[in-house]
Amino acid sequence: MSYNMVIAGAGGIAQAVGLILSEWGNVPLKIFIGNRTLQKAEKVAHWIGEGTTNPSVAKAFCLSESGMTKEMEEIFTQGDVLLDCLPGSLAPKMASYAKKFGLHYVNLTEYVAETNEIIELAKNAETGFVLQSGLAPGYIDILAHYLYQEFCRKYNVDKVDKLQFKVGALTDHAVAPHYYGFTWSPVGVATEYIKDAEALRDYKKVYLKSLSERAKIIIDGRTYEEDLTSGGAADLPDALSAKVRNLDYKTLRYPGHYAWIEQQLAALKKGDAAIKMLQEKMETEIPHIEQDQIVLYAVVEGKDSHGILRRSEASNLILPQKVGKHRLRAIQTTTAAPMVQAAFMLLESNHKGLILQSKIDPKPFLNGNFVVPVYGNIK
Repeated sequence: MSYNMVIAGAGGIAQAVGLILSEWGNVPLKIFIGNRTLQKAEKVAHWIGEGTTNPSVAKAFCLSESGMTKEMEEIFTQGDVLLDCLPGSLAPKMASYAKKFGLHYVNLTEYVAETNEIIELAKNAETGFVLQSGLAPGYIDILAHYLYQEFCRKYNVDKVDKLQFKVGALTDHAVAPHYYGFTWSPVGVATEYIKDAEALRDYKKVYLKSLSERAKIIIDGRTYEEDLTSGGAADLPDALSAKVRNLDYKTLRYPGHYAWIEQQLAALKKGDAAIKMLQEKMETEIPHIEQDQIVLYAVVEGKDSHGILRRSEASNLILPQKVGKHRLRAIQTTTAAPMVQAAFMLLESNHKGLILQSKIDPKPFLNGNFVVPVYGNIK
């Protein structure tokens, strides 16, 4: 068995996806890297070829912004899965290509409106569409769902009081006044700070203002601040309504960062323009830093069948690691590995149509051969 993998995008996550496919894939693969700038796609294809210790064929192509080209048509026709690593605003367009040419489709975006658009598009598709498959949304939602299922099984209940899950993409060090460094897309950070968050309160789905429920939390002896941000809850508020009293996703930051963000937001105009303005402000004052770490935490709490209050937790600290001959940042491996795992889940099964995070069988996914080298095993 061999597969043709089409990667849309040529940024840091697309690089990691291509390298992980080449290095950890156990079947012959052809990899196509598409980007609006052919030179950038060629650079990534060459980087993957240099970095893998396995035989690999990575071919670059121009992913035209103006519509379908003959080259794109040829590649999509022979492709098996499209891994969409482009900005979330382009996700519906890429999903429509996948549906038209009969490819499986996997994306990363936390954008809610674009996700809803693809949900409608994928309903009657003959191939599988896995949405929001990276770190958050993505892995953290599957982990949270697993903790919920195990808690209910162990304590013989079908409802819980809390299901909370949190992720921080952080630098090793943080300095005043912003206490932050960019380890991934500035536009993604600005978007999640401004758009509303989906959650459950008293068993009902609600929309809460981002950055409206700040608290301190200690994870493995280290103190962080957490607050609501958009997109990270994926479809769990819909899937677990009437089963979980309070459910939410929060982003972890070093103490002091959210206070600085509040100061910036207070000086900005409201509405859609605020995202761009906040992004520009952050890019002016916050540096991009290569050395990074990922902190994640999930907890379920409730009473067992005897009325005793119980709590089950999981946490992880993930650092940069070497894949093949290249060293990848933590944000790259933690985002790319679940995406690749989702792609192979589709290729090795009969899934059709939409597969949201709550529909993925958690334990085999969390113990998949692409996920485990990054996150470790789940028992």
